[in-house]
Amino acid sequence: MRLGVLFSGGKDSCLALYKAMQEHKAVCLISLVSENPESYMFHTPNIHITKLQSGAIGIPIVMLKTKGQKEEELIDLKKAIAKAKKEYKIEGIVSGAVRSVYQASRIEKICKDLELWCFNPLWLINQGELLKEVLKNKFKTIISGVFAYPFDKSYLGKIINRKMVNNLIELSEKYRINPAGEGGEIETTVLDAPFFKKKIKVTGSKKEYKDYSGNFIIKKAELVKK
Repeated sequence: MRLGVLFSGGKDSCLALYKAMQEHKAVCLISLVSENPESYMFHTPNIHITKLQSGAIGIPIVMLKTKGQKEEELIDLKKAIAKAKKEYKIEGIVSGAVRSVYQASRIEKICKDLELWCFNPLWLINQGELLKEVLKNKFKTIISGVFAYPFDKSYLGKIINRKMVNNLIELSEKYRINPAGEGGEIETTVLDAPFFKKKIKVTGSKKEYKDYSGNFIIKKAELVKK
């Protein structure tokens, strides 16, 4: 089946894409660039890197801007998916939704309206297991945003390795946070994965942080051979 992938460039959308590729053909990525960092629907840290990730993966991308206003942003999402359907003849949509009923239900409605299949390969997966699966499949993933206590500035830009996964699971048990960031505690950016034909090298970045909230902003990056 020809699928379009809702793609933020983070670990969830990349893992969902990887799983979808096992049995289907992913023909395009779909990214919404939100002006609102508090968007209910869309990941915002380093969303501009999705274009570079598209080149690394070798799958074209449909990118649309949205003001990111609650509910209104769904109109822009529907436009982007409709554009992908027209240009790439997609038959379904892949979502990296894990536990957000708000996101999943709205994506499913849009798919129903556009007569597309909706595939959520990560739905209700245990978050600790999700992180372990990212490691098992050798994704190179960095933390691109933190938005909750007890995350300090030192987490920004850190690679999610085995030590970090154990740390996130420990924090989840101690502070009742979501280890994979399903409550918005952390955001991620994937720099390499098994299906990447090239990897992304960050050559310029900066950190912005205040009161347990901050971003690792990729200023410059390039594709390099694996």
